[in-house]
Amino acid sequence: MLSETPLPSSFARQSRTIGVSSRPSSTPLGKTSARYGEQVPTPHYGQPRYRVIADELRERIESGAIPPGALLPAESVLTAEFGASRGTVRQAIAVLREERLVATERGRGTYTSPLRPESGLQQGSQPQLREREVPADRELAALFAVEVGATLVEQESVTRTEGVVRTVVRSYQLPPASTRQA
Repeated sequence: MLSETPLPSSFARQSRTIGVSSRPSSTPLGKTSARYGEQVPTPHYGQPRYRVIADELRERIESGAIPPGALLPAESVLTAEFGASRGTVRQAIAVLREERLVATERGRGTYTSPLRPESGLQQGSQPQLREREVPADRELAALFAVEVGATLVEQESVTRTEGVVRTVVRSYQLPPASTRQA
């Protein structure tokens, strides 16, 4: 059996300084250590950890590994995967939120944006516009306060991405006053 012996009171007041190895490291040096006054190795090559995580998540979103409208993994899953603190993961998600790649809903989680901002600008996704005159049905006549069958102008916008229809928007308006009286 080991018995514990009390330490002298002078020993408890002593402090020990831990030295830093002067051995060269192959890991790049990052910020200066507040404790030791020397640069310490950083595994993420001088870039803040949250940026590294944001870059990885952005790459997954843009490659389609995380599809548009999908739920991102929970913060606890991301902290385990990246070996980072919850605050660091939250900073990374905040960067993606500023870039409008993700949106966070309280109580539901963080989702990738259904339509990426650059997707509307891709080649081949310009909307096709069409305008034509149509007779007003009962619903449109009631909305515009005109008779059923009165002439309205329908404007239709069809957006396709890679040949697939993504959106169809139809709007109606009264024809210009000059054509209505003729």
